[in-house]
Amino acid sequence: MTLIKSISGIRGIIYDDDSEGLSTIEITNCVKQFIMWINKKNPINNKIVALGRDGRVSGAQICELIKSILTSHGLNVLDLDLTTTPSVQLAIISENCVAGIMVSASHNPISWNGLKFLNKSGEFLSKKNALEVFNMEIDAQPTSINQGDVVKIDYKEKHIQSVLDLIDVDVQRIRSKGFRVVVDGINSSGGVYVPYLLKKIGVEVIEINCDANGQFAHNPEPLPDNLSQLASTVTDNQADFGIAVDPDVDRLVLVCEDGSFFGEENTIVVIAKYILQNYPGNSIVSNLSTTRAVQDIAQEYNAQHFESPVGESNVVDLMKQKKSIIGGEGSGGIIFAPSHHGRDALVGIALFLSYVSSVNYSVKQIKSLLPSYYMIKHKFVLQRDTHFEFSDFVNFKIKFCQNNKLNYTLIDGIKIYYQCGSWSHIRMSNTEPLIRLIVESKSEERALEIKSLLIKEINILST
Repeated sequence: MTLIKSISGIRGIIYDDDSEGLSTIEITNCVKQFIMWINKKNPINNKIVALGRDGRVSGAQICELIKSILTSHGLNVLDLDLTTTPSVQLAIISENCVAGIMVSASHNPISWNGLKFLNKSGEFLSKKNALEVFNMEIDAQPTSINQGDVVKIDYKEKHIQSVLDLIDVDVQRIRSKGFRVVVDGINSSGGVYVPYLLKKIGVEVIEINCDANGQFAHNPEPLPDNLSQLASTVTDNQADFGIAVDPDVDRLVLVCEDGSFFGEENTIVVIAKYILQNYPGNSIVSNLSTTRAVQDIAQEYNAQHFESPVGESNVVDLMKQKKSIIGGEGSGGIIFAPSHHGRDALVGIALFLSYVSSVNYSVKQIKSLLPSYYMIKHKFVLQRDTHFEFSDFVNFKIKFCQNNKLNYTLIDGIKIYYQCGSWSHIRMSNTEPLIRLIVESKSEERALEIKSLLIKEINILST
């Protein structure tokens, strides 16, 4: 599968002959559908659409195509050029845009790119709205005879200043600590934005892979297997910790001072601890695939914890319903409501530094004081010649739960809560042609046991 449409937008492989995947035709059609949806939702004149891209090599050319389509339909473009997804989200709000498009395939391999569609609140489209976009009938001719304008803007300073203005970001205390931090910018937008933020607050920065040329130095997903250079650079330079972000800077992963990994699941845990201790009795939202440690932290500070389906828009919707101050995902995504309702690694970095500067512990010591679980994340790739009905698997597991008196939820695939305190979440991916299987337990042995059984059952039901 070389093209995927979902609530996350559209992603696909860029082919040299432009014949399939994320082709010019697909981009053109999807942008036209989005324009029609924008016009339907916003019947006003002089509409502005924010547009940005991450560092991928194909991004600049795709943005030129999108600008030509938007302006030919009478829409004005606020062109952020090389930027981050949260920057586009914030720009939509602050610059009175009606929508936004971020050109990025996030953590997908370098051969991919994508379009992330954002509404006038600077948020990802809901499932309902995404379906409306992709079901739009494309008009043969533009709906406007007036050509739109393009205005370029460097939003970096505005974004960073909005982070530093947050009440819970203690700039003076951070400055006083004299931190030394290594940044792996994956040769994308993070290589520009993250060092800029850190230097603004007096952090000594050691940069690796911070040339935003789109030549990713490693697989762009910020997982331990891909961050060996970051880990070794932290220890070689006796840094306080290391920072890794994905290409569009909405995920934050940390490395401890000894080169060990803080754990992507622990990003939301430690920042939740910092925020909820300042706002006891508030609430937090995490998705179904996020560590139970978030719930433990919530209980520690008398806060409510709610679970949403996977996907930023789902977390945000529930946060707004419950008026939660913070939310996020175990992949390193932090959503802090006082800033904006979107995952933002820059906000996460500033809040993490504020917490670290308030305690007399190293980053590794901080990790040791967090609730500890053993988590397995497994991708089950579906081969083209394999027939597998996910609904059959879900029905099979429902009967299993009923027979064993186990609680479960079906709001996104199926999540099973075992009597021992372990849980498993099995769902179809929104962004890749595969099944995502996550298991968490207090012990590695039990987690492996549950994983083995689930894989066996999936194989039995595959033909």
